[in-house]
Amino acid sequence: MKKNTVVMDAESVDRSLTRMAHEILERNRGTDNLIIIGIRKGGVPLAERLTEKISAIEGTEIMSGTLDITLYRDDVLTTGIRPPIEKTYIPFPLDKKRVVLVDDVLFTGRTIRAAMDALMDFGRPAIIQLAVLIDRGHRELPIRADFIGETLPSSLWENVRVTVTDDRSADEVVIEEG
Repeated sequence: MKKNTVVMDAESVDRSLTRMAHEILERNRGTDNLIIIGIRKGGVPLAERLTEKISAIEGTEIMSGTLDITLYRDDVLTTGIRPPIEKTYIPFPLDKKRVVLVDDVLFTGRTIRAAMDALMDFGRPAIIQLAVLIDRGHRELPIRADFIGETLPSSLWENVRVTVTDDRSADEVVIEEG
């Protein structure tokens, strides 16, 4: 029988995102040339929330976008699974910008490698930083997050599921065994 453990509820998800927004502003000394880009799927709603929080803190709009990495994944040809290609929305050049890539869970690092490859098709950022809600370890590539909501050690046999809802009341992070 599978056992699910809620490790973050809606309040703790929101608190982590608020802290991360402040950390992003502090490290980047404000919003000049700052762009937030969410990786499809799980990173997009988190990027939207970070963008909202940063804009509210600074009283200014900041640029944001979404990135689909399907064509850059290193497992598409080997798994036989053909995931659907979704829309990338980056309507501005990234040259000399400070880009914060956002994803829900950092695990092996392969998704982030694919995202960085995809970003280069849109220009040459001054810097790419990584913000993740959950860092669960087990890296296969030398990639680390700059902004982390929670570090959540987990086994390879567990799954970490992040749920982010429109009304925010049912947001949660769950470890699923099995």
